[in-house]
Amino acid sequence: MYRWAAAHGADICRRVNHRVRMNGVRCSGVFLCIRMAIVAAATLAVSSAIAADRIRVAVQKTGTLAWELDILKAHGLDRQAGIDIETTELASTEAGKVALESGSVDLMLSDWLWVTRERALGDDVVFYPYSSALGAVMVPANSPIRGIADLKGKKLAIAGGPLDKSWLLLRALARRSNIDLKAQADIVYGAPPLLQQKALQGENDATLTFWNFCAELEANGMRRTVAMDDVVKSLGAAGPVAMVGYVFNANWAQRNHSLLDRFFAATRQAKDILARSPDEWQRLAPRISASAAGALDVYRQRYLEGIPRRPLGAEVADARTLYSVLAEIGGTDLVGPARELDPGTFYTAGPSE
Repeated sequence: MYRWAAAHGADICRRVNHRVRMNGVRCSGVFLCIRMAIVAAATLAVSSAIAADRIRVAVQKTGTLAWELDILKAHGLDRQAGIDIETTELASTEAGKVALESGSVDLMLSDWLWVTRERALGDDVVFYPYSSALGAVMVPANSPIRGIADLKGKKLAIAGGPLDKSWLLLRALARRSNIDLKAQADIVYGAPPLLQQKALQGENDATLTFWNFCAELEANGMRRTVAMDDVVKSLGAAGPVAMVGYVFNANWAQRNHSLLDRFFAATRQAKDILARSPDEWQRLAPRISASAAGALDVYRQRYLEGIPRRPLGAEVADARTLYSVLAEIGGTDLVGPARELDPGTFYTAGPSE
Protein backbone atom coordinates (compact mmCIF):
# COMPACT_ATOMS: atom_id res chain seq x y z
CA MET A 1 0.00 0.00 0.00
CA TYR A 2 2.91 2.35 0.75
CA ARG A 3 4.43 1.72 -2.67
CA TRP A 4 1.12 2.74 -4.19
CA ALA A 5 1.23 5.98 -2.19
CA ALA A 6 4.69 6.82 -3.51
CA ALA A 7 3.69 5.95 -7.06
CA HIS A 8 0.57 8.08 -6.76
CA GLY A 9 2.61 11.06 -5.62
CA ALA A 10 5.08 10.58 -8.47
CA ASP A 11 2.20 10.43 -10.96
CA ILE A 12 0.89 13.77 -9.72
CA CYS A 13 4.39 15.21 -10.13
CA ARG A 14 4.59 14.03 -13.73
CA ARG A 15 1.22 15.56 -14.55
CA VAL A 16 2.28 18.91 -13.07
CA ASN A 17 5.50 18.85 -15.10
CA HIS A 18 3.58 18.03 -18.28
CA ARG A 19 1.12 20.85 -17.78
CA VAL A 20 3.94 23.32 -17.14
CA ARG A 21 5.71 22.29 -20.35
CA MET A 22 2.47 22.40 -22.38
CA ASN A 23 1.96 26.01 -21.39
CA GLY A 24 5.49 26.89 -22.40
CA VAL A 25 6.24 28.08 -18.93
CA ARG A 26 9.75 27.86 -17.59
CA CYS A 27 9.85 26.02 -14.27
CA SER A 28 10.95 28.90 -12.06
CA GLY A 29 11.49 28.73 -8.31
CA VAL A 30 7.84 29.66 -7.75
CA PHE A 31 6.52 26.87 -9.91
CA LEU A 32 8.98 24.42 -8.33
CA CYS A 33 7.64 25.32 -4.90
CA ILE A 34 4.08 24.86 -6.13
CA ARG A 35 4.95 21.48 -7.56
CA MET A 36 6.59 20.31 -4.34
CA ALA A 37 3.64 21.51 -2.27
CA ILE A 38 1.19 19.61 -4.46
CA VAL A 39 3.21 16.38 -4.20
CA ALA A 40 3.62 16.73 -0.42
CA ALA A 41 -0.09 17.37 0.09
CA ALA A 42 -1.03 14.44 -2.11
CA THR A 43 1.37 12.08 -0.32
CA LEU A 44 0.09 13.22 3.09
CA ALA A 45 -3.50 12.68 2.01
CA VAL A 46 -2.76 9.22 0.69
CA SER A 47 -0.76 8.27 3.80
CA SER A 48 -3.61 9.37 6.05
CA ALA A 49 -6.06 7.39 4.01
CA ILE A 50 -4.06 4.18 4.44
CA ALA A 51 -3.12 4.47 8.12
CA ALA A 52 -1.33 1.44 9.57
CA ASP A 53 -3.46 -1.28 11.18
CA ARG A 54 -3.30 -1.09 14.97
CA ILE A 55 -2.60 -4.00 17.29
CA ARG A 56 -2.66 -3.49 21.07
CA VAL A 57 -0.14 -5.65 22.90
CA ALA A 58 0.28 -6.24 26.64
CA VAL A 59 3.96 -6.53 27.65
CA GLN A 60 5.98 -6.75 30.81
CA LYS A 61 8.62 -4.04 30.81
CA THR A 62 11.54 -6.42 31.36
CA GLY A 63 10.09 -9.32 29.37
CA THR A 64 11.44 -10.74 26.13
CA LEU A 65 8.48 -9.52 24.09
CA ALA A 66 9.37 -5.97 25.11
CA TRP A 67 12.93 -6.59 23.85
CA GLU A 68 11.65 -7.84 20.50
CA LEU A 69 9.26 -4.95 20.02
CA ASP A 70 12.11 -2.56 20.79
CA ILE A 71 14.18 -4.15 18.00
CA LEU A 72 11.18 -4.29 15.69
CA LYS A 73 10.50 -0.57 15.99
CA ALA A 74 14.17 0.44 15.89
CA HIS A 75 14.50 -1.27 12.51
CA GLY A 76 11.21 0.06 11.16
CA LEU A 77 9.73 -3.41 10.75
CA ASP A 78 6.35 -2.15 11.97
CA ARG A 79 6.23 0.53 9.26
CA GLN A 80 7.30 -1.95 6.61
CA ALA A 81 4.49 -4.30 7.67
CA GLY A 82 1.92 -1.50 7.81
CA ILE A 83 1.14 -2.07 11.48
CA ASP A 84 0.89 0.30 14.44
CA ILE A 85 1.91 -1.55 17.63
CA GLU A 86 0.42 0.03 20.74
CA THR A 87 2.00 -1.44 23.88
CA THR A 88 0.59 -1.47 27.38
CA GLU A 89 3.20 -2.19 30.05
CA LEU A 90 1.88 -4.35 32.87
CA ALA A 91 3.45 -5.72 36.02
CA SER A 92 2.50 -9.37 35.61
CA THR A 93 0.98 -12.02 33.38
CA GLU A 94 -2.12 -11.96 35.56
CA ALA A 95 -2.59 -8.27 34.78
CA GLY A 96 -2.27 -9.13 31.09
CA LYS A 97 -5.04 -11.70 31.39
CA VAL A 98 -7.33 -9.12 32.94
CA ALA A 99 -6.48 -6.65 30.17
CA LEU A 100 -7.22 -9.21 27.47
CA GLU A 101 -10.50 -10.30 29.01
CA SER A 102 -11.60 -6.67 29.41
CA GLY A 103 -10.82 -5.91 25.75
CA SER A 104 -8.20 -3.25 26.52
CA VAL A 105 -5.52 -5.22 24.63
CA ASP A 106 -5.66 -7.54 21.64
CA LEU A 107 -2.77 -9.85 22.45
CA MET A 108 -0.60 -10.97 25.37
CA LEU A 109 1.77 -13.78 26.34
CA SER A 110 0.56 -16.72 28.41
CA ASP A 111 0.54 -20.52 28.20
CA TRP A 112 -1.62 -23.16 26.56
CA LEU A 113 -2.57 -24.46 30.00
CA TRP A 114 -4.44 -21.24 30.81
CA VAL A 115 -5.95 -21.08 27.32
CA THR A 116 -7.47 -24.56 27.58
CA ARG A 117 -8.82 -23.78 31.05
CA GLU A 118 -10.42 -20.57 29.79
CA ARG A 119 -11.91 -22.32 26.78
CA ALA A 120 -13.50 -24.86 29.12
CA LEU A 121 -15.10 -21.93 30.94
CA GLY A 122 -16.51 -20.53 27.69
CA ASP A 123 -13.86 -17.99 26.65
CA ASP A 124 -12.85 -18.29 22.98
CA VAL A 125 -9.11 -17.58 23.34
CA VAL A 126 -6.38 -19.27 21.31
CA PHE A 127 -2.61 -19.82 21.57
CA TYR A 128 0.25 -19.47 19.07
CA PRO A 129 3.83 -20.53 19.99
CA TYR A 130 6.22 -17.81 21.11
CA SER A 131 9.04 -19.39 23.14
CA SER A 132 10.25 -22.77 24.33
CA ALA A 133 12.75 -21.28 26.79
CA LEU A 134 12.33 -23.02 30.13
CA GLY A 135 13.98 -22.66 33.49
CA ALA A 136 16.04 -25.05 35.57
CA VAL A 137 16.99 -26.12 39.05
CA MET A 138 20.03 -23.97 39.85
CA VAL A 139 22.67 -24.84 42.45
CA PRO A 140 26.04 -23.41 43.54
CA ALA A 141 28.97 -24.53 41.39
CA ASN A 142 30.39 -26.77 44.16
CA SER A 143 27.03 -28.27 45.17
CA PRO A 144 26.83 -32.08 45.51
CA ILE A 145 23.35 -31.98 43.95
CA ARG A 146 23.55 -33.61 40.50
CA GLY A 147 19.98 -34.71 39.85
CA ILE A 148 16.44 -35.03 41.16
CA ALA A 149 17.27 -37.76 43.66
CA ASP A 150 19.83 -35.48 45.33
CA LEU A 151 17.09 -32.97 46.16
CA LYS A 152 15.70 -35.20 48.90
CA GLY A 153 16.23 -33.59 52.29
CA LYS A 154 17.43 -30.34 50.72
CA LYS A 155 15.94 -26.84 50.89
CA LEU A 156 14.42 -26.26 47.45
CA ALA A 157 13.10 -22.81 46.51
CA ILE A 158 10.35 -22.63 43.88
CA ALA A 159 9.70 -19.48 41.84
CA GLY A 160 5.97 -18.85 41.83
CA GLY A 161 3.67 -21.01 43.92
CA PRO A 162 2.46 -24.57 44.45
CA LEU A 163 0.82 -24.62 40.99
CA ASP A 164 3.87 -23.41 39.04
CA LYS A 165 4.06 -25.55 35.87
CA SER A 166 7.78 -26.30 36.12
CA TRP A 167 7.41 -27.37 39.74
CA LEU A 168 4.53 -29.70 38.89
CA LEU A 169 6.45 -31.22 35.96
CA LEU A 170 9.52 -31.72 38.16
CA ARG A 171 7.35 -33.43 40.78
CA ALA A 172 5.75 -35.63 38.12
CA LEU A 173 9.14 -36.83 36.86
CA ALA A 174 10.38 -37.42 40.43
CA ARG A 175 7.32 -39.59 41.13
CA ARG A 176 8.40 -41.96 38.36
CA SER A 177 11.44 -42.70 40.53
CA ASN A 178 9.24 -43.03 43.65
CA ILE A 179 10.38 -39.66 44.96
CA ASP A 180 7.83 -37.29 46.46
CA LEU A 181 9.63 -33.95 46.40
CA LYS A 182 6.76 -32.15 48.07
CA ALA A 183 7.14 -34.40 51.11
CA GLN A 184 10.83 -35.31 50.94
CA ALA A 185 12.34 -31.86 50.36
CA ASP A 186 12.05 -28.63 52.34
CA ILE A 187 10.01 -26.51 49.92
CA VAL A 188 9.80 -22.71 50.00
CA TYR A 189 8.01 -20.49 47.48
CA GLY A 190 8.79 -16.95 46.47
CA ALA A 191 8.92 -14.32 43.75
CA PRO A 192 11.75 -14.86 41.21
CA PRO A 193 13.69 -11.65 42.03
CA LEU A 194 13.67 -12.47 45.75
CA LEU A 195 14.73 -16.07 45.19
CA GLN A 196 17.54 -14.90 42.92
CA GLN A 197 18.96 -12.80 45.75
CA LYS A 198 18.61 -15.65 48.25
CA ALA A 199 20.27 -18.07 45.82
CA LEU A 200 23.28 -15.77 45.43
CA GLN A 201 23.44 -15.42 49.22
CA GLY A 202 23.43 -19.23 49.62
CA GLU A 203 20.23 -19.36 51.68
CA ASN A 204 18.79 -22.31 49.73
CA ASP A 205 20.37 -25.55 48.53
CA ALA A 206 18.68 -25.34 45.12
CA THR A 207 16.37 -22.96 43.25
CA LEU A 208 13.87 -23.78 40.51
CA THR A 209 13.27 -20.56 38.61
CA PHE A 210 12.44 -19.08 35.21
CA TRP A 211 14.93 -19.10 32.34
CA ASN A 212 15.90 -15.41 32.47
CA PHE A 213 16.64 -15.60 36.20
CA CYS A 214 18.60 -18.80 35.52
CA ALA A 215 20.69 -16.81 33.03
CA GLU A 216 21.56 -14.26 35.70
CA LEU A 217 22.46 -17.00 38.19
CA GLU A 218 24.60 -18.77 35.56
CA ALA A 219 26.47 -15.56 34.92
CA ASN A 220 27.15 -15.38 38.66
CA GLY A 221 28.76 -18.82 38.71
CA MET A 222 25.84 -21.10 39.56
CA ARG A 223 25.03 -24.13 37.41
CA ARG A 224 21.96 -25.86 35.99
CA THR A 225 21.58 -29.23 37.68
CA VAL A 226 18.13 -30.16 36.32
CA ALA A 227 17.11 -28.43 33.09
CA MET A 228 13.36 -28.27 32.49
CA ASP A 229 13.75 -28.97 28.78
CA ASP A 230 15.25 -32.34 29.80
CA VAL A 231 12.37 -32.89 32.22
CA VAL A 232 9.68 -32.40 29.57
CA LYS A 233 11.46 -34.79 27.20
CA SER A 234 11.64 -37.38 29.98
CA LEU A 235 7.89 -36.95 30.43
CA GLY A 236 7.21 -37.78 26.78
CA ALA A 237 7.77 -34.62 24.74
CA ALA A 238 9.51 -35.22 21.41
CA GLY A 239 11.36 -31.89 21.39
CA PRO A 240 11.54 -28.43 22.97
CA VAL A 241 8.00 -27.38 23.89
CA ALA A 242 6.76 -23.82 23.42
CA MET A 243 4.80 -23.50 26.64
CA VAL A 244 4.59 -19.71 26.30
CA GLY A 245 2.77 -18.17 23.36
CA TYR A 246 0.77 -15.30 21.98
CA VAL A 247 -2.79 -15.42 23.31
CA PHE A 248 -5.72 -13.63 21.69
CA ASN A 249 -9.42 -13.95 20.99
CA ALA A 250 -10.30 -16.31 18.12
CA ASN A 251 -13.07 -14.05 16.77
CA TRP A 252 -10.71 -11.07 16.76
CA ALA A 253 -8.12 -13.21 14.94
CA GLN A 254 -10.64 -14.17 12.26
CA ARG A 255 -11.40 -10.50 11.61
CA ASN A 256 -7.71 -9.53 11.64
CA HIS A 257 -6.03 -12.46 9.91
CA SER A 258 -3.81 -10.30 7.68
CA LEU A 259 -2.80 -8.08 10.59
CA LEU A 260 -1.78 -11.09 12.69
CA ASP A 261 0.23 -12.60 9.83
CA ARG A 262 2.13 -9.33 9.39
CA PHE A 263 2.70 -9.01 13.14
CA PHE A 264 4.05 -12.56 13.41
CA ALA A 265 6.30 -11.99 10.39
CA ALA A 266 7.68 -8.76 11.88
CA THR A 267 8.39 -10.36 15.27
CA ARG A 268 10.09 -13.27 13.50
CA GLN A 269 12.34 -10.76 11.73
CA ALA A 270 13.11 -9.18 15.11
CA LYS A 271 14.08 -12.61 16.45
CA ASP A 272 16.36 -13.12 13.45
CA ILE A 273 18.06 -9.78 14.11
CA LEU A 274 18.65 -10.73 17.75
CA ALA A 275 20.00 -14.10 16.61
CA ARG A 276 22.68 -12.67 14.32
CA SER A 277 23.60 -9.35 15.93
CA PRO A 278 25.44 -9.23 19.30
CA ASP A 279 25.47 -5.42 18.98
CA GLU A 280 21.70 -5.33 19.38
CA TRP A 281 22.08 -7.06 22.75
CA GLN A 282 24.44 -4.34 23.87
CA ARG A 283 21.78 -1.78 22.96
CA LEU A 284 19.18 -3.74 24.93
CA ALA A 285 21.43 -4.14 27.99
CA PRO A 286 19.76 -1.33 30.03
CA ARG A 287 16.34 -2.89 29.40
CA ILE A 288 17.53 -6.38 30.33
CA SER A 289 19.32 -5.12 33.48
CA ALA A 290 21.91 -7.89 33.45
CA SER A 291 24.20 -7.25 36.40
CA ALA A 292 27.01 -9.80 36.10
CA ALA A 293 29.85 -9.72 33.59
CA GLY A 294 29.06 -12.03 30.68
CA ALA A 295 25.39 -12.16 31.59
CA LEU A 296 24.30 -10.81 28.20
CA ASP A 297 26.02 -13.72 26.47
CA VAL A 298 24.12 -16.19 28.63
CA TYR A 299 20.83 -14.36 28.06
CA ARG A 300 21.45 -14.44 24.32
CA GLN A 301 22.27 -18.15 24.30
CA ARG A 302 19.19 -19.14 26.31
CA TYR A 303 16.93 -16.79 24.36
CA LEU A 304 18.06 -18.25 21.02
CA GLU A 305 17.58 -21.79 22.29
CA GLY A 306 13.96 -20.89 23.02
CA ILE A 307 12.98 -19.67 19.54
CA PRO A 308 10.33 -22.15 18.29
CA ARG A 309 11.44 -23.93 15.12
CA ARG A 310 9.22 -27.01 15.03
CA PRO A 311 6.06 -27.62 12.97
CA LEU A 312 2.86 -26.56 14.72
CA GLY A 313 1.61 -30.15 14.71
CA ALA A 314 4.61 -31.25 16.80
CA GLU A 315 3.91 -28.48 19.32
CA VAL A 316 0.27 -29.54 19.61
CA ALA A 317 1.18 -33.20 20.14
CA ASP A 318 3.67 -32.42 22.91
CA ALA A 319 1.32 -29.94 24.55
CA ARG A 320 -1.33 -32.66 24.66
CA THR A 321 1.12 -35.07 26.30
CA LEU A 322 2.30 -32.60 28.95
CA TYR A 323 -1.20 -31.31 29.61
CA SER A 324 -2.25 -34.81 30.69
CA VAL A 325 0.71 -34.96 33.08
CA LEU A 326 -0.12 -31.54 34.55
CA ALA A 327 -3.83 -32.31 34.86
CA GLU A 328 -3.06 -35.48 36.79
CA ILE A 329 -0.71 -33.89 39.31
CA GLY A 330 -2.28 -30.42 39.52
CA GLY A 331 -5.93 -31.46 39.47
CA THR A 332 -8.83 -29.07 39.12
CA ASP A 333 -6.98 -26.34 41.02
CA LEU A 334 -4.69 -26.11 38.01
CA VAL A 335 -6.78 -27.05 34.97
CA GLY A 336 -10.34 -26.45 36.14
CA PRO A 337 -12.89 -28.64 34.37
CA ALA A 338 -10.62 -29.33 31.37
CA ARG A 339 -8.98 -32.72 31.87
CA GLU A 340 -7.54 -32.79 28.34
CA LEU A 341 -6.07 -30.18 26.01
CA ASP A 342 -8.92 -28.52 24.14
CA PRO A 343 -8.66 -29.32 20.37
CA GLY A 344 -9.16 -25.61 19.58
CA THR A 345 -6.41 -24.36 21.90
CA PHE A 346 -3.84 -23.67 19.17
CA TYR A 347 -4.34 -21.02 16.50
CA THR A 348 -3.78 -22.97 13.29
CA ALA A 349 -4.26 -20.20 10.73
CA GLY A 350 -0.88 -18.59 11.47
CA PRO A 351 2.28 -18.96 9.38
CA SER A 352 3.90 -22.40 9.35
CA GLU A 353 7.07 -22.77 11.37
